Amino acid sequence: MKVERCKGFRDLTPEKMLKFCLVETAFRDSCLGWGCKEVRTPTLEYLYLFSAAGTLAPDRLNRVYSFLDWDGWSGERVVLRPDGTIPVARLYIDNMAEQGPAKLFYVTNVFAFEETGRRPRERWQGGVELIGFNSAIADVELLALALDILQRLGLNGIGVRLSHAGLIRVLLAKLELSLTEQTKIFDRLLDGDTEVLSKFKPTQPELVEVLILLLDMKGESSGFLRNIKALFSQKLPELESPLDNFIAIVDLFETLGYDYQLDLASERGFEYYTGLIFHLFIGDVNIGGGGRYDALIPLMGGNNTPAAGFALYLDSLMKLVKPKASTKLAPERILIRVALETMKEGFSIASLIRKDGYTAEFALGGEKVADYGFILEVHSKAPKFILSDRLNGKKSKVESVDEVLAIIERGKIRVE
Repeated sequence: MKVERCKGFRDLTPEKMLKFCLVETAFRDSCLGWGCKEVRTPTLEYLYLFSAAGTLAPDRLNRVYSFLDWDGWSGERVVLRPDGTIPVARLYIDNMAEQGPAKLFYVTNVFAFEETGRRPRERWQGGVELIGFNSAIADVELLALALDILQRLGLNGIGVRLSHAGLIRVLLAKLELSLTEQTKIFDRLLDGDTEVLSKFKPTQPELVEVLILLLDMKGESSGFLRNIKALFSQKLPELESPLDNFIAIVDLFETLGYDYQLDLASERGFEYYTGLIFHLFIGDVNIGGGGRYDALIPLMGGNNTPAAGFALYLDSLMKLVKPKASTKLAPERILIRVALETMKEGFSIASLIRKDGYTAEFALGGEKVADYGFILEVHSKAPKFILSDRLNGKKSKVESVDEVLAIIERGKIRVE
């Protein structure tokens, strides 16, 4: 019987792991360079973390992997984490709230059930959370960090779409709907379903018309937002505060010279967003997104703490990045051939080679010599070492480890 992997999950072969590590390294290096600190949360979390406080919408809760963490008759229901931000918010409340603001990042997998199994049920993402910071500068820094990571990966043609949850929430609140109805409509709107507004009978239909008009509007400058403010702020003064915040963010973003599009119905968001929402694209591929979620930590029982974050979708980025030239003939890879009587000396020189930053592998049979820059033979009699440089076909008979390392270093310099 053929053993198959679970539907909706995938293996990462060495070739795919090369791309995964390339993306992960660029992500981690950028985050550290911007002053963020890495965290990691458990794969399993209690279900109530995502349900009791209304932190995750019902349609997403219906797709979590959930089971009892058995402990007699009092087992708690747990889930494979369906989201990266909420567990980090819990981590902050549990461990770091007394320390004040924090800049945190993570690389993790998240899980969501999909009926057919044709689409991924496990997704990898790299996320950043700025907790305790509440300013337009913090929002712009977050967006600039995301773009820095993508540029570090050598990706071009990045599209940025900006929206603001505060504008939509203000109008929904004016429609005299229950909180449950507001949340349901908000989620549908952020999924791009503007027709949901035509499916109910509001007491103030003119507000629905304003909301539909706003969602249909698109622009490419802060002047666009100022025009919206001039058109609607007198009739709806509640829009002034989120519009001023949105304008301040866009002005700063323009100052940095970034291109973007303003699209108030810009694709999917998350139910906990309260302010800026942004989405990142290359062509039609959604590669990441984020926004401000000032209400999330208080909703989870923490202090009144502002926060904002984003996630980049590693699975999408792996398909777009192009690793540098093949490792074939790389001088950094050394294949070592030893016999039983020279094994001790072979292991000793392999250790020294690795300490110098090279890859040392023992010939066990079946290796492709074309993958290595050098082949080192270790003998019990003189010459003790024969080093073959595959880049120029030259063989060197040497007696000392220092000379072996010197030849390898010269080969690396020559290639670079």
